[in-house]
Amino acid sequence: MSEAEDRKPRSDEARATFDPEITSEFAIPEGLAVARGSGESETTSEFAMPKGLESTQAEAEPEGSAFNTPRTYSVKESSSAFTPATGVPMITLITDAPWQDRMRTMLRMPVAERPALEPVVRAEDEGPAVPRVLDLTLRIGELLLAGGEGAEDVEAAMFAVCRSYGLDRCEPTVTFTLLSITHQPSLVEDPVTASRTVRRRGTDYTRLAAVFRLVDDLTDAEAHVSLEEAYGRLAEMRRNRHPYPGWALTLASGLLAGAASVLVGGDAIVFVAAALGAMLGDRLAWLLAGRGLPEFYQFTVAAMPPAAIGVAFALASVDVKASAVVTGGLFALLPGRALVAGVQDGLTGFYITASARLLEVMYFFVAIVIGVLTVLYFGVQVGGELNPDAVLNIQSRPVLQILASMVLSLTFAVLLQQERSTVLWVTLNGGVAWSVYGALHTANFSPVASTAVAAGLVGLFGQLLARYQFASALPFTTAAIGPLLPGSATYFGLLSIAQSHVDKGLVSLAKAVSLAMAIAIGVNLGAEISRLTLRIGSPGKRRAAKRTRGF
Repeated sequence: MSEAEDRKPRSDEARATFDPEITSEFAIPEGLAVARGSGESETTSEFAMPKGLESTQAEAEPEGSAFNTPRTYSVKESSSAFTPATGVPMITLITDAPWQDRMRTMLRMPVAERPALEPVVRAEDEGPAVPRVLDLTLRIGELLLAGGEGAEDVEAAMFAVCRSYGLDRCEPTVTFTLLSITHQPSLVEDPVTASRTVRRRGTDYTRLAAVFRLVDDLTDAEAHVSLEEAYGRLAEMRRNRHPYPGWALTLASGLLAGAASVLVGGDAIVFVAAALGAMLGDRLAWLLAGRGLPEFYQFTVAAMPPAAIGVAFALASVDVKASAVVTGGLFALLPGRALVAGVQDGLTGFYITASARLLEVMYFFVAIVIGVLTVLYFGVQVGGELNPDAVLNIQSRPVLQILASMVLSLTFAVLLQQERSTVLWVTLNGGVAWSVYGALHTANFSPVASTAVAAGLVGLFGQLLARYQFASALPFTTAAIGPLLPGSATYFGLLSIAQSHVDKGLVSLAKAVSLAMAIAIGVNLGAEISRLTLRIGSPGKRRAAKRTRGF
């Protein structure tokens, strides 16, 4: 090879050729070579296990799906995938707790954390068809929602019916007029969805109690109520007549107004006048209902006769409390049931349904305002002198007022079509509510605080009675809050507006709204306290009380 060729750069092919004269800088110098074992390879990895530390080779796992559970996974020893800052509450199912508490708690839990459904043996050979179970569930939910039950309790009942027939992957949804439920058998199967619209609403707590008994029997593992039997009982509930005839309801509305007038200082003449005005308004409302007019106009017309009788007393200069006549007539019209249900839905997180219910209450209230304000305005124009400060001159008659409050609660229960077995309990509950309110008011507590405490006791006792009988709490609470309704504050606000004292009238109406909210919140708080402290079976039944927010 010439000298010029030696200076020429070598190609990659030439470099890749083995040249024994060229050695690596990492090569062991000659004379320092280490003797190798006979079985050891010449090249080893730095990650190789040193000799003498070899471990037993584990058997290779068969190749499977990426979604299979790992072989070393244990459900009992596994930790939560995500732990909130406040911790994860212990979840246990108490089988002997009322179905309302069990289903309500499961609805408040995330879907992934709900306990699996235990297998239930039914009388049917192959089990009922999913569409029929969903249809039965929607019909039961329709009766509950139309009867005034809260949205959360309606969802709990629907969830209980589905689980009683083996459908555990169900999601019920309740709004003001729409019920829907979705069942997905598994992650790879198509979901089945059904819906139903609630077009008519009626107050019949006897039917409501019958529906609760049906759901209670369905959730009882020892009852074994078949699907056909459940449909038969549901049809029988729809066919049953109301427990009280129409004339009894009209008489009850009159007695309710008379008892309310006694609460605000009326005498015997005022009692009779308020009763006559309320009964006349009730008959006019029935007449308009038969003609198909909306409830807004029914409330407007029903509010006019008591106000007209009060104005007539003022024009005739009769020495009676005309304000008590008008106030008593308003007590029979104030939508206390819808107000309590609306606030309850808002406190439990059903804001759409709560907004619709409260909007309904507002429309009813506006209808009452229009009816009374129209009569009062014409009465003031023709010289009727009504005193808006008469509320400050109410005499204290504890025994008579307690008896009047009990009569008011009793007649209110009749108007709500309650079962005769619950009328006595709700009458006593109403008397206790007024006694507590009167005691706190005498001790110089504010009217709002006194009303809230009394309503809280109503909700507490009502929930305890409902749990004792495994029934709905509405029949034990709604009629008992009748004596606490803000009839007098509403009337005096309207009278001040009719006399051109708008600022004073708005203040009185704001007080009426505050009292109404205190009643609704107090009833709901008392019910929640009873669920929190009541122990049936074991202390763990009140689990997962909060909805998950932000996790």
